[in-house]
Order: sequence, then C-alpha cells, then structure tokens
Amino acid sequence: MNRNLFRRTGVTFCVMAALAGTGSAAGEGVPYRQVADMLYTVMSADREVYTHMVVQRLVEDQQVIAASEHFEDDAALPLPAQMFRFGAERVEEQTEDFSYALLSLWPINKQNGPATGLEREGLERVAENPEENFYGEEELAGQRYFAAVYPDIAVAEACASCHNNHKDSPRTDIEVGDVLGGVVIRIPMP
Repeated sequence: MNRNLFRRTGVTFCVMAALAGTGSAAGEGVPYRQVADMLYTVMSADREVYTHMVVQRLVEDQQVIAASEHFEDDAALPLPAQMFRFGAERVEEQTEDFSYALLSLWPINKQNGPATGLEREGLERVAENPEENFYGEEELAGQRYFAAVYPDIAVAEACASCHNNHKDSPRTDIEVGDVLGGVVIRIPMP
C-alpha cells in the first residue's frame, strides 16, 4: 500500500475513532482537547500543503496562473482561505460532530471577524502568543460547545503579499511568520 495513503487513512481513522468517543463524559472517550488538536493537525497540514505546493509555486514562483477571490470568473486558483472555507462548508453538510472556521481580528471579509466573546478572546490570545493554543467552552443557542482556537500563520510569501495588497485588508504590514487570524474548532458537548 502507498505509504502516504496509509498515513492519510490512519489519520482519518484516528480522527473518526476519536469523534466517536466525544459524546461521552470526559473520562470515557478521547478528551475534547485531543480531538480538536487532531482535527487541527489535519486542517493545518492541508492548508499549508495547498499554500506551498499550489499557490506559492504556481502563482508566485512560476507565475503560471493567478489566485483570486473571484477564481471562477477569473479562471484562477481559489485562495487558501477559500479552500479552507469550502472544506468547512462541506464538513458542515456532512456532520454535526464538529465545525470549524477561519477567523481574524483583521478580516479582509468582515464576516470572518469574531462573533462571540470566546472567539475574540481566543484570537487575541493566539495573536499575542502564537505558540499557545486557546481552549474554552461556550453556549450558543442553548448548545454547549468545547472550542479551540489555533493560530493561522502566514506560511508563504503568497499569504503576505495577498493580504498586504488586497484593497479591503485592514493590515498591510504582514510578513511570513505573522499571525493572520485563527482556526476555530467547535465540538458539541452533552
């Protein structure tokens, strides 16, 4: 079996097994924090691979094609943030076991700003301390959630240049390695 396929399948199986246990009390299944951390590991890897292997390589390095927020009209690549949102939307269609979003204190698209106190607190915390993830609980519409916020880092020059040159960007001083925002993962609690 292809080694990469085996790794992907193994990660998928581990995440699915972990999610199966999250409906239990903390001591009976995989802890919410561990589940969120595993989900983030997969999301972060996919986001970074798309950014480096597709956008940075084809747009910045080889200048073969553009990336655009209007990718369908422009016959261009979707931006990494758009690919991330498409994945989040697909997950939302398929399961209620967890949800995720890419949010920022400096969103280019205003709908991607924090909507809850926990989101704001988490985004502020990871912006100040990108080496520390933020974890908490909150209630939304009568449902209790475990929530985790992870830093979203500008991993390539394509990230920095896109954010710095976008007409709606509230920041124009982003460098590779800077925190752009955060990935918010929510898991419903009983």
